[in-house]
Amino acid sequence: MNDIVQPPPCVEVRDLSKRFGSVQALCDASVRFAPGRVHALLGENGAGKSTLVKCIMGYYRADSGMIRVDGVAQAIRSPQQSRALGLGMVYQHFTLVSQMSVAENLVLGRARIPARIDWKAEHRALTEFMRTMPFRLDPARRVASLSAGEKQKLEILKQLYLGRRFLVLDEPTSVLTPDEADQVLSEMRALAERGTLTVVLITHKFREVMRFAQDVTVMRGGRILATAEAASTSIDELARRMFGQATVTTAANEARAGVPAGAYCEVRDLGAHGDRGTLAVVDTSFAVRSGEILAIAGVSGNGQKELVEVLAGQRDAADGAILVAGHAYRRTRSQMQRYGVFVLTEEPLANDCVRSLSVMANLALRRYDRPPIAWHGWVRRRVLRRWAEELIARYRIRTSSPLARIDSLSGGNVQRTVLARELSEDLRLLILQNPCFGLDAAAAAEIHAQIAKARDRGVAVLLVSEDLDEVLELADRIVVMSGGRIVHEVGRAQADRYELGRHMTRTSEAEAA
Repeated sequence: MNDIVQPPPCVEVRDLSKRFGSVQALCDASVRFAPGRVHALLGENGAGKSTLVKCIMGYYRADSGMIRVDGVAQAIRSPQQSRALGLGMVYQHFTLVSQMSVAENLVLGRARIPARIDWKAEHRALTEFMRTMPFRLDPARRVASLSAGEKQKLEILKQLYLGRRFLVLDEPTSVLTPDEADQVLSEMRALAERGTLTVVLITHKFREVMRFAQDVTVMRGGRILATAEAASTSIDELARRMFGQATVTTAANEARAGVPAGAYCEVRDLGAHGDRGTLAVVDTSFAVRSGEILAIAGVSGNGQKELVEVLAGQRDAADGAILVAGHAYRRTRSQMQRYGVFVLTEEPLANDCVRSLSVMANLALRRYDRPPIAWHGWVRRRVLRRWAEELIARYRIRTSSPLARIDSLSGGNVQRTVLARELSEDLRLLILQNPCFGLDAAAAAEIHAQIAKARDRGVAVLLVSEDLDEVLELADRIVVMSGGRIVHEVGRAQADRYELGRHMTRTSEAEAA
């Protein structure tokens, strides 16, 4: 174990450039990360944030420019070199071994491990190490028993235990409740203020920047546009820098003229097994009305994935019933067409698209065998292309051509393509799971606007999301799913962010009852 006694380094990037084929990912980027500060890095998808930090971490080699650590130029050619300089990164998705203990995950992360480990001595050393940290975990606990917030803390503790003094956090709160997010970020700010650590925070959440960051850098198109103290700027100014306009608001924020109609989809006492054979969805009941957005909020891994897969016909129900338009819903393709049911999963490129096909072909997956695209068993390619071009223009899908492969598009444009396909049909029930996960604020605002317009046309919308900002922006009603059960329901006007977060962490059957 490396004791954290040295002050954090000053890391400077000067005129860094990086090209991937014809794409200029970084262009003469220069920024200074002052030691002992929380420095937010903002930018829409494709702005160059990941390329910049991966050059610093040694995963990429810059084509030109310089990285200086404590005033000394460093040729960082591998992650091992960056780690030797005290630089580390916590990724958006957990990298822990769930069946191992906290101690095992920490000790086995070291560069050198003895052939025989004295675990009693390691536990004593880890207990002493924890005393120096603002948050602590029992070294003997299994990672599988930790909450999402505790796992995020363990990822950070692992980097500190390994002697990292400069730490990049990539979207660290994406799977946390509001209470957990505030606690983790406030503790990181405290470590920075103690002079223990420099933190680079990559986030799409302006609230986190304004509350926890001291400095902020905005990137766009691979360039550094501005660096300023967070206290001297505003959300609108940051949005203008990122997108060329102030913060985008969607139709979901506006007052609604209509009221929801009757229930179009009812789920009654639904149960479903997870991949390991245990019940992941337990006695779940709710109804979605035409002309409303019902949001299911919850921390990842509480049955939402299995619920969506049952509704999409990708997983069998163990018990219970599903009614659509008052009829038993068997989840067949013919029923989906008859009742206007469409689903957008959280990984559309993997689950909703054929990645080897073109944008045009993916747009046609719902209607390739129906007029006017199909005629006597033949696909009318000219008709298909005109129709695809109309959808591409209407939904602002950024693609070089309708014939470009779908997997050549950015994540936001894949989402737009799938939404364009689904919303262009006779849509009456729309089921979405984390529709804006990993997208920047501008792309998310466009997708939110399309969802809200569908709702206002009378579509029943079921939104399953782990992002409370998204839930509070879009939903008319909110239910919370925890431990595979619905444990709380509230209207949007009465919803409180922190109260929802507390219900999201209820996991015992007694609490859920």
